[in-house]
Amino acid sequence: MEALADLFSPVVQACYDLSHNWWIAILLFTLIIKVVLMPMALWVQKNSIVMVQVMPALNRLKVKYYGDAETIGEKQTALYKEQHYHPMLSLVPLALQVLILFGLVDVIHRITDNGAPGTEFLGLVPVEAGGITWIMPVLAGLSAVALGCAQNRINPLQREQSRAEKNTTNGLSIALSFFLGMFVATGMAFYWICSNLLAILVQVLCNIIVKPSRYINYEELEASRAELAGIEALSTERRRRFNDPLARREKADFKRFFAIADKHIVFYSEGSGFYKYFRGAVEWLLEHSDITIHYVTNDPEDKIFELAEQHPRVFPYYIGEKKAITLMMKMDADVVVTTLGDLDNFYIKRSYVRKDIEYVYMFHHMTSMDMTSTVGEYDNYDTLLCTGPHQIAEMKIIEDLRGIRHKNLVPCGYDLLDRDLADYAARRDAIEAAKTRPNIVLAPSWQDDNLLDCCIDDLIQPLLGRGWRIVVRPHPEYTKRYRPRWEALQARYADASSEELVFEQDFSSNDTILTADVIVTDWSSVFCEFCFTTLRPAVFIDTPPKVRNPNWRDFGLDSTDINLRNRLGKSLALNELDQFADAIADMLAHKEAWHDRIRDIRDGFVFNLGHGGEAAGEYLLKAVLEKQQAKEGERSHA
Repeated sequence: MEALADLFSPVVQACYDLSHNWWIAILLFTLIIKVVLMPMALWVQKNSIVMVQVMPALNRLKVKYYGDAETIGEKQTALYKEQHYHPMLSLVPLALQVLILFGLVDVIHRITDNGAPGTEFLGLVPVEAGGITWIMPVLAGLSAVALGCAQNRINPLQREQSRAEKNTTNGLSIALSFFLGMFVATGMAFYWICSNLLAILVQVLCNIIVKPSRYINYEELEASRAELAGIEALSTERRRRFNDPLARREKADFKRFFAIADKHIVFYSEGSGFYKYFRGAVEWLLEHSDITIHYVTNDPEDKIFELAEQHPRVFPYYIGEKKAITLMMKMDADVVVTTLGDLDNFYIKRSYVRKDIEYVYMFHHMTSMDMTSTVGEYDNYDTLLCTGPHQIAEMKIIEDLRGIRHKNLVPCGYDLLDRDLADYAARRDAIEAAKTRPNIVLAPSWQDDNLLDCCIDDLIQPLLGRGWRIVVRPHPEYTKRYRPRWEALQARYADASSEELVFEQDFSSNDTILTADVIVTDWSSVFCEFCFTTLRPAVFIDTPPKVRNPNWRDFGLDSTDINLRNRLGKSLALNELDQFADAIADMLAHKEAWHDRIRDIRDGFVFNLGHGGEAAGEYLLKAVLEKQQAKEGERSHA
């Protein structure tokens, strides 16, 4: 410290000789220090810019390996090394400032020990002298506040940090400045105040000399942030209390899942409602093989847990949405089956632990793959269990036009339809006997401009007074999201007879659909299940369609979602609603003609009618056995 004092004293003295004021001398000394350290400031500026340049890649690492802290840490270190970023470099200026501060101790003492006029206050320490000297720690703290506010706006790295990181950095700086001002001489505290304030000017100069916007792609940075924010906000689970049993259960199931080696088949379900799509395949595998089924679900109340109590070869696991991201990335199984669209495009990724997993997509609809599917929704699957020939034909065209790899397209069928057919056949006579008048069911989707929002009154009013029973069955999501609209609609028809007009409130069964003589919808896929199960027609209102791929026409396909509308019923434009009631009356009068027509369409539209679950189970078992044979072949060669 004495060596530093010997170095600094002549500089401070020269500044005093120039200004004849010790306070101004300290200010000039601080300015000189900033000029001398300017190359260091520019080095730190460039290093900060590198960090901001790295942020998009770092954010996407956190998305790709979400929840896997160890892998993220390894990839982050490698990324820093590759981009030559030095995390500790930003601390060097602070270390130098503290070193300079201690060097000033002897300088201040030499000045005050001489007892020169105007130096009395310079050497006082606030915690010892008290009184007016307490102004210095307050000013030191305020200077740190000013520096923090400025750095939050103009420092290329600090402005991109999270609020928590900014608050931590600024909080430490303010606390350090205040406590430093308490325990050092006021002259040294003044140096610290000047240093904080001049640091703002230094940052402005650094931004002029090395302009951040020339090197940083801020659009890419924001895009990566949106991806990370999306994954962090993904889970809608309630906030977990301390020692939450669900958290313990999830942790135990996660550990149990990875404790089992050589998993042959894993089903991944987003909730209890998805089991109905897997059911046929699961039941067939349990009956016709000795395979163990591992079933991962995001729903702690999933019905799979009840099934597991009856079948010891079903291993269910409750894994929440966020934790499932990590589990799927670390997946180790021969075959993984899901109904999840956009695998590997968003949060749920293919495994990075094992590259030979066969990912199988189980369809949860019978319609097309062009208009209502996102671009690339099925790209990262190996196999699609297709419900009908239209899906195979469409996917081959899409693959060729987009130049993507060809997938294994399996003629499977649709087990959910098979079960509806069996259920309806067993109950049809009772359903018909219970009806007192024809049932017209209005079953819209919940998308924008659905029937309930654009033309519901024009549909209900012409049906009243015709001796029909009208049932308005909204999508459950509509009543949840737009409760005031739903209640207002019911209020408008409060005087209507319950024998003639009913607003459905219970969506736990599909009895309302099965009892319908005609169904009216917009772009809901419910028409497929209804028409193919009951062999009765539908009226389609041409509201704006649900389009998830705005470029679907580029495929040149006769979209199934559109061409079925006039094959399974009648399609009406919004300006043709004056024909609506007459169209329904005509359908009721010609039931048998529609019956034969729809049956012919259905029989050519769905694979393996009545045996969809069996076809899916047979394929999955075959896929597992082929994986096992391949492994045995590798072992024998080894």
